[in-house]
Amino acid sequence: MKHSSQWLKFLQLAALALFAIGVPALAHAHVGIVHTSGWVHGLAHPVGGLDHVCAMVAVGLWAAQMGGRSVWLVPLTFIAVMALGGALGMAAVPLAFTEQGIVMSLLVLGVLIAAAIRLPLAVSAAVVGVFALCHGYAHGAEMPQSTSGLAYAAGFMLSTALLHASGIGMALFTKGIGRVEWLRLAGIAITLCGGGLLFAG
Repeated sequence: MKHSSQWLKFLQLAALALFAIGVPALAHAHVGIVHTSGWVHGLAHPVGGLDHVCAMVAVGLWAAQMGGRSVWLVPLTFIAVMALGGALGMAAVPLAFTEQGIVMSLLVLGVLIAAAIRLPLAVSAAVVGVFALCHGYAHGAEMPQSTSGLAYAAGFMLSTALLHASGIGMALFTKGIGRVEWLRLAGIAITLCGGGLLFAG
């Protein structure tokens, strides 16, 4: 009974996380909204691709897996550097290997989670910062010309924060019920996703 109750709680948390991830996509699909609100378009953009969703959830999973100050500092670093990357993308500043960096973020973060690797805080922040620059650049470069840059940036930063929070919540829950192996399985799944994108692209 205890295990079934824990499994039910995990499913409820996963459903809540999927709802939080899916709400921006539903808003994005609403007729006319995307043309009038850069904020809504930015909110929906990170959930429009599996690569972005997996990477941003992975940042939360890895941060919570490491624990301590990493839980908040690693995701905040990602969001801050992603904003810089977004600005570069909006300004059409050339940045090489963006797509490769996005795919590598899945492979590297997936391995870090699967192997439960804990790096020094500064190194962890640097690792996610490199990947955040690539993800942010992709968001910024794909901003529609008709939308407000600041509103769009605020939207994709909020969406990213929600995805990070979903990963943190799932990681803390699995650690709380003593199912840390689920985190490693999630890392393997993220790595496989990155490998699929690498071979497909």
